Amino acid sequence: MATYAIGDIQGCFATLRRLLDKLSFDPAHDRLWLVGDLVNRGPSSAATLRWAKNLGDAAISVLGNHDLHLLTVAEGYERLHRGDTLQDILDAPDREEMLLWLRKRPLMHVENGYALLHAGLLPQWSVARARQLAGEVETALRSDDYRTFLAHMYGNHPDRWQDDLNGMERLRTITNALSRLRFCTPEGEMEFTHKGAPDQPPPGFLPWYDIPGRASADTTLIFGHWSALGFRMTANTIALDSGCLWGGTMTAIRLEDREVFQIACPKR
Repeated sequence: MATYAIGDIQGCFATLRRLLDKLSFDPAHDRLWLVGDLVNRGPSSAATLRWAKNLGDAAISVLGNHDLHLLTVAEGYERLHRGDTLQDILDAPDREEMLLWLRKRPLMHVENGYALLHAGLLPQWSVARARQLAGEVETALRSDDYRTFLAHMYGNHPDRWQDDLNGMERLRTITNALSRLRFCTPEGEMEFTHKGAPDQPPPGFLPWYDIPGRASADTTLIFGHWSALGFRMTANTIALDSGCLWGGTMTAIRLEDREVFQIACPKR
């Protein structure tokens, strides 16, 4: 049995299948950890989402910002953006089953010294604290009143964590960190405009994983979201978004021995 973590798929299903063949992935014995952003911008969002859903317990997928965008569009709280490739899901006969499955995905998964998430953690959050906070958002998404959460999910404020935040401001801040974060300050102020390379941060900000003394440094964090960062592996971080959507590669890593597997992606 092997566990493979795979970077952002974003509807690039044909490339994913080639990568799975390279891994000799067997859902009867192996497991997949998916960093989120299963859908959008690639050509086969519905096929990717349906595949992940049908894997059942053989796959764990956390929610990414594009997955959350799909949920808000499906409920009518956001419009499709230029370049979105979500219509095949919205028109699918099994649309509601796929959306329900997606809404019940976690924002974070912790197991065997690893933590799987889409974007990042604020410096003052330990892994245990972040997992607890992620659970608050998951409860809102899985509740009968989930539409209220989706209707108020978007926004850049509050731009930092405070323990006394409540209501939608609290849930929005947790969601933004876990699904959108790239740069922040040592005090935990988040910046959402810059999407470029980590060595060109906005003034006063650092890549979230480089903040000195961050409380989650005792656990290896597996994440995606940041194609300009690319594949990056250190003792306690594994970044897996290697820009497949932009003609880069799709990356997988076998967690048992940290062997890396990559497949070249077509330019779009």
